[in-house]
Amino acid sequence: MPQNVLLAEDDRAIRHALERALTLEGYEVTAVADGVEALAQAHRTPPDVLVLDVMMPGIDGLQVCRVLRAEGNRTPILMLTALVETADRIAGLDAGADDYVLKPFDVEEVFARLRALLRRTSPVTAGSGAVPGPGTDPARDAPASATATDRQIEAAGIRMDLQARRAWRRTRELELTRTEFELLELLVRNAEIVLDHSTIYDRIWGYDFGPGSKNLAVYVGYLRRKLDEPGAPQLIHTVRGVGYVLRED
Repeated sequence: MPQNVLLAEDDRAIRHALERALTLEGYEVTAVADGVEALAQAHRTPPDVLVLDVMMPGIDGLQVCRVLRAEGNRTPILMLTALVETADRIAGLDAGADDYVLKPFDVEEVFARLRALLRRTSPVTAGSGAVPGPGTDPARDAPASATATDRQIEAAGIRMDLQARRAWRRTRELELTRTEFELLELLVRNAEIVLDHSTIYDRIWGYDFGPGSKNLAVYVGYLRRKLDEPGAPQLIHTVRGVGYVLRED
């Protein structure tokens, strides 16, 4: 069945163009012009995914996101924003958004990000986040530093319940967005293995946005702030020019 997209964008030209493009791509689209309509429609007919413009009159996209998350609504949310500063993008993640696209955008990028978000609404299975290495079968050869069951994985003091979508550092539960959870799962499954940028982009977003993209760095920074504790070792390490690795030094 076609998946339903709730699109909220106050710019009529952008709204109509994106609605048409999404419809041609095979989505069922409900398009509204502001945050009030977006909330009303989300409550009336819950969509499979939301696409929210950040800057809308009255209730903006960030407020819509906050309200839905406060209600316990975990529907994936893609933000559209003309704000290019990292702090602005972090504000969207802090509000509970799962991903964002910068304006002006290529519609193919919107499609790619939506596909990645919708793929991650399906149940997580053991081995789904493993990254293959030379001569390895990721479904069979988990890193020795990580322990896993059908439901839980654990490494470097991080424990994740995949079915409940919950994670802890030692005894402290972590409040993670959908994308943060997926990124942490990938790192935990491959603890002590350096994952390059392209691999992470492919596994988390389903698309490599190229060396100029700051998307991954923003999410890693945000995840670090949630993981790090005073006096405790940092867990996510940057390997300059390559990527990231989870290890407890």
